Amino acid sequence: MTETVVHRVAIVGGGLVGTLAAIYFANRGWQVTVFELRKDPRHEDNALLSNRSINLALSVRGLNALKKLGLGLHEQVLDSVIPMKGRMLHVDRGRLVSQPYGVFGECINSIDRAQLLNLLLNTAEELANVKILFEHQLKYCDFDSGMLLLENHSNGSEVRQTVDLIVGADGAYSTVRNQLMRSVRMNFQQEYIPHAYCELNIPPVTDANGRSKFAMDPNHLHIWPRHSFMMIALPNTNKSFTCTLFMPFEEFGAIKTENDLMSFFQKHFPDSIPLMGEQNLKDEYFRNPKGPMVSIKCTPYNYKDRGIIIGDAAHCMVPFYGQGMNCGFEDVFLLNDFLDKYNVDDAKDINEFRESLNRALDAYTERRHTDAAAICDLAMRNYIEMRSDVVKPLYIIRKRIEGALHAIFPKYFIPLYTMVSFSNIRYSEAVYRWKRQGLWLTIAAATCGVCSITNLLYLVLRYSRITRFSRWFISDS
Repeated sequence: MTETVVHRVAIVGGGLVGTLAAIYFANRGWQVTVFELRKDPRHEDNALLSNRSINLALSVRGLNALKKLGLGLHEQVLDSVIPMKGRMLHVDRGRLVSQPYGVFGECINSIDRAQLLNLLLNTAEELANVKILFEHQLKYCDFDSGMLLLENHSNGSEVRQTVDLIVGADGAYSTVRNQLMRSVRMNFQQEYIPHAYCELNIPPVTDANGRSKFAMDPNHLHIWPRHSFMMIALPNTNKSFTCTLFMPFEEFGAIKTENDLMSFFQKHFPDSIPLMGEQNLKDEYFRNPKGPMVSIKCTPYNYKDRGIIIGDAAHCMVPFYGQGMNCGFEDVFLLNDFLDKYNVDDAKDINEFRESLNRALDAYTERRHTDAAAICDLAMRNYIEMRSDVVKPLYIIRKRIEGALHAIFPKYFIPLYTMVSFSNIRYSEAVYRWKRQGLWLTIAAATCGVCSITNLLYLVLRYSRITRFSRWFISDS
């Protein structure tokens, strides 16, 4: 009788992507250990991600990864989201303009980061083959032997573990990625944008019956576009809104006093002041950190059959397309698919296991890097769209034309935002189709323009001939 071999995986990083990966590997029957540097965020005395965004926008790719697990996570998550059907632009000192995300009622979903992470952690810990160790910092890993060396911050002890696979899900400043660079010829690109972000808050208001309600329409992502900077607001289940101010570091640096802050908001966001409350605005602005934003691309993601990076560790993007978490969740889902495709768990011996795992990880890297690079570029581009383009007449006209064409030809013409947020089309394929559609739109517009000019010239010439004939006829008579 052949003894069943249990494969062991160490996941460095117990955030959203790392915890979802733990659940996926556990479902495959692997023995999973998650090492997380921070304290357990489910304990009230532990501050959760003090410099990270509170809200996330969950869309089709992320929901698809949750649904494929079959553990009911998809349904539980949908019960705790607030659907947002479009953007609500705050322009001209409070004038509101709604821009739907899609012509068929598509929505992205606002969800609380802490609530989602707690759900994933609780689900993972309920699985017998998952162990989560908090306050453990990776110091070194040897991919060839599968050995990890960590420090337990709770007592200062040294921890060693040997596994079959090391997965780095430890974020933009990934230690696993840094260790991976020692073993592979990794191409690495990092770009800090000259803008920072600061989180603010719009509290609930009270209606005539004393009940809390939202201060604004909760089914929109609210945007205050101001060309070189912007502010957004996402709804929370407690009827508040989390606002995020994005602008250059120099602009933040110019606001030194409360008077500076109020003058700035009176000039650029006057309608938001009564919503936030003047004192609340002052307190939060000067208390909350001004966080940097970085975009990271690298390749390859794996070292042979021994180690791989996923999520922000592999492709960190600026937050303006709302795809960071969704892309990370899709990483986990696709990695699982490649493990299935190459029959990793069906290997008859250790050599076959190593060979099939190597092929699976190589194939994943080759497939995923192209798409990850594409969404990183789109996220950078979308900042310009959100803070500036959304109020330009040509942008609005183009969006209406795209929407009309999508309504008439839903399978053949799909707007870029729809492909990215409301489908599972590969990011790189979405970019290719978007450029091709843009070319045909340009050709169509040029053709219409030429036809219009030709018709106009024809009418002018025809009118001029009629006029000359009339003059000749009258004079001859």
